[in-house]
Amino acid sequence: MSQGLQAQLPRQDADPKFRVKNGRIRQSVMGWCFNPMKNEVLAKHCKEIGLVAIEGIGREAYPAVKELGLEISLVSSHGFGEGPCNPKYLDHCIEKLTEAIDVAKAVGSKRVITFTGMRFPGMDETKAANDCIEVWKKVLPHAERQGIILCLEHLNSRDSSHPMKGHPGYFGDNVDFCVDLIKRVGSDNLKLLFDIYHVSIMNGDVIRRIRQYKDVIGHYHTAGNPGRGELDETQEINYPPIMKAILETGYTGFVAQEFIPTWNDPIAALRHGAQVCDV
Repeated sequence: MSQGLQAQLPRQDADPKFRVKNGRIRQSVMGWCFNPMKNEVLAKHCKEIGLVAIEGIGREAYPAVKELGLEISLVSSHGFGEGPCNPKYLDHCIEKLTEAIDVAKAVGSKRVITFTGMRFPGMDETKAANDCIEVWKKVLPHAERQGIILCLEHLNSRDSSHPMKGHPGYFGDNVDFCVDLIKRVGSDNLKLLFDIYHVSIMNGDVIRRIRQYKDVIGHYHTAGNPGRGELDETQEINYPPIMKAILETGYTGFVAQEFIPTWNDPIAALRHGAQVCDV
């Protein structure tokens, strides 16, 4: 192996006492992945490991998380199944996004997640894309006033093995298409949530796309592929060079660990993921 090329860290080489040292990647964690662990317990582990934020948790846990000194890296809004590509969810999405923008402002978060939604029988793809754009255009003036960025997440539609490992029928399953939607909206307050796991499955060429889309990326998620497990030697994505590529683009936002733990000790798995990404 050439000098300076960092390989994926095998689980047996994980440091059981690791704490984030470099901190150049501002690491967060997706709370739902660690259910049924209580959010406050997970947050304490995050603080001890050196992560700086958490997301994907109930809003009732926000005060306790903030008291620990962690940030809320991303605020939830409407779900991926009830997105604006479907006319029956247009008002719902506007309501949920507006509410989430206000919550984000109140807790000092800068980002709110959004989705395209799922395909449906008889869908006209051109109209569906236009409906997404119109919904975002309606809520973006409020986001802009509050200083909040909406982050459109691209999801894979290929993995049907588990309801959270893949999303068959998801409209925004092509990352290039999602970027096109963002550019058509034309606001600095709508950006891409670049989920490395989903992009790896659907499009690949991850580092080149990170460089290509650096100006429209507002958030990152991680997970191992295949299986959405840990960032260890059992999966194909080599995360250290991806993290370095992210830093080279000048990105200063969050990278959230969103893998589903399979190890006997999920916190050891989180610590390992933090070590892998602390380049």
